[in-house]
Amino acid sequence: MKGDTVAILVGGGPAPGINGVIASATIEAANNGMRVLGLYDGYYHIAQGDTSHIVELGIEDVSLIHTTGGSILRTSRTNPAKDPETLEHCVRALTLLGVRYLIAIGGDDTTYGAARIAEMTEGRIGVATVPKTIDNDLPLPDNAPTFGFETARSVGTGIIESLMEDARTTARWYLVVSMGRKSGALALGMCKAAGADLAVIPEEFPGENLDLDAVVDTIAGAIIKRKAANHNNGVAIVAEGIAERLSADQLAAFESAARDAYGHIRLADIPIGAVLRDAVRRRLGEIGVEATVVTKDIGYELRCAKPVPFDVEYTRTLGYGAVRYLLDGGSGALIALSGGRVVPVQLAELQDPRTNRVRVRMVDVTTESYRVARNYMTRLEENDLHEPYLSRLAAHTNLNATTFRTRFQPVVAL
Repeated sequence: MKGDTVAILVGGGPAPGINGVIASATIEAANNGMRVLGLYDGYYHIAQGDTSHIVELGIEDVSLIHTTGGSILRTSRTNPAKDPETLEHCVRALTLLGVRYLIAIGGDDTTYGAARIAEMTEGRIGVATVPKTIDNDLPLPDNAPTFGFETARSVGTGIIESLMEDARTTARWYLVVSMGRKSGALALGMCKAAGADLAVIPEEFPGENLDLDAVVDTIAGAIIKRKAANHNNGVAIVAEGIAERLSADQLAAFESAARDAYGHIRLADIPIGAVLRDAVRRRLGEIGVEATVVTKDIGYELRCAKPVPFDVEYTRTLGYGAVRYLLDGGSGALIALSGGRVVPVQLAELQDPRTNRVRVRMVDVTTESYRVARNYMTRLEENDLHEPYLSRLAAHTNLNATTFRTRFQPVVAL
């Protein structure tokens, strides 16, 4: 409504397109006579009751930011709902600022915090969340991508293509660790687009806990198969979410790793790339295979990249839609698009009833999209464990054909 104040904040990790949401939301709100406040650093300051870290935004301030990376309001992983006192601080700070509407840009944790604010204020503060994550792991309508994913995949694909050329030139293997806390969507998307040799994602391994040996043998098998085809180079992309699926015993080695405000292990603190590199080297050495294996982490290079046109267009509609939803009397929903139309999705529709947290969208390994990616990878398959292929592969190791089949049969069955 005219004269009301709308506040905008950003939570969680950066994603290309954040500024597009800020810009379009600001423009639409200002065009409706509203005052717009940008809250710096997500929930961090208001969670302490601090109302001084704000900026008033006008159309002139945001008219050209939609094509830029990063977040003009910065971001943080502060959890506004970690305890009743923190939540009360947030609500009090918003009230003191005269905020009638709140637009929270973020992933599942930011969405969860916004939902708690909406519940506590009982309509006094209308809340809308705009989903963003380069992990592409939020269950949006029509399986729509989260904003930032398309840019991250595009930029990441370019990096992978350069690494593939370097691998060919220097006769080495790269183990690339990609962002993706739960879902392997980004790792798989970059692999498929670049034509890398393989992607290893959590969704491919059944059960709650993941056996690190299965990951190691999957990569080692690909190296052997490439070698049998007269190629001593390659690029394997591993989703960092592999680390979260390790057993308690395997994770114990990383128990010093820090956790964020939501209790998640900081995957950046777990040297999963080095662990896999060393394990693959040992495995290859045990079976008499020579290969140069090095690691490369990519992720931070992707999060603040200049958004591609898809994400620019996408986020401008999302920001506009968030303001229209609030002005139409809505609150407590996540703003999505379906068929080009703004679709508010109630948080209850996205929550896992067991945890009351937003469900995670995983890669569906039963789809043709996954099957195409898998078929174009270099991986040991069932046919490889039968003659004449079996003996050809075993000849590149110190194993006989029978032992080779026994060694690698478990990963072929995945």
